[in-house]
Amino acid sequence: MSNFLFTPTHEWASVSKESNGTTIVTMGLTDYALELLTDLVFIDLPTVGDAVTAGEQCGEIESVKAVSGINSPATGEIIEVNDELADSLDPMTADPFGAGWICKIKVTDEASLSALMDEATYRATCHEEH
Repeated sequence: MSNFLFTPTHEWASVSKESNGTTIVTMGLTDYALELLTDLVFIDLPTVGDAVTAGEQCGEIESVKAVSGINSPATGEIIEVNDELADSLDPMTADPFGAGWICKIKVTDEASLSALMDEATYRATCHEEH
C-alpha cells in the first residue's frame, strides 16, 4: 500500500499521473473505516461532473450503525464512479483498496494533496483513536 495516501477521515487516495500531465486520484474508504462501520447497507455515490473540494463531503455511506460522510481527498472534478457499489457493497468490504474504490477525481488543485498522510502516519493516527 505504499502508493496510497490517507485522509484523517479514513479515505484512501491512489494518485497517478496521466501522459498529458493530469493528476488522477482514485479514492475509497480504508479497511479501518469499514471495520468501524460494520454492516454496510447503502452508499450515496458522487456524480460524474461534480466539483469536489479536499476535506469536504462528496457522498455518504450508511451502515446498520450510522450514516457517515465520505470526504474528498483532493480538489477537482469527479470523472468516474464505481457504479457497481450501488448494487452491492460487498466489494468495499472484500477488497477496500481495489474493487471497493468509490470514484476517480481529476485534480485541479495539486496543493490539495499536501494534506494527505502516508500509511505509517495514518496507521499511527488510527492507533491513537482506538
